[in-house]
Amino acid sequence: MKKTLTILGFLAVFPAGMASADDDCFVPMSDWHPRDAVARLAGENGWTVRRIKIDDGCYEINGRDAEGRPIEVTVHPSTLEVIEIEYEDDADDRPRQDRKGGRDD
Repeated sequence: MKKTLTILGFLAVFPAGMASADDDCFVPMSDWHPRDAVARLAGENGWTVRRIKIDDGCYEINGRDAEGRPIEVTVHPSTLEVIEIEYEDDADDRPRQDRKGGRDD
């Protein structure tokens, strides 16, 4: 009984599929804007694009914002709506010799 209550409590707090369903884009490819449109969106926002890829059915822009901070932007493929902007830790972007204990060889 205690185990059942624990499971039910967990499911009440974390509904099944909650984490992945919010960020997924379920759109037929025929309704997608081309990558060039995503690149234009990035330029209009002052972002420098390093890479545009597809993740969970959404476009994902990896690059830098207008202030030079590393960002990861999730964009809906048919509406070009920005779903999420995530600011990345740029510690891994430094040269290897600048990282703690790293060498550049």
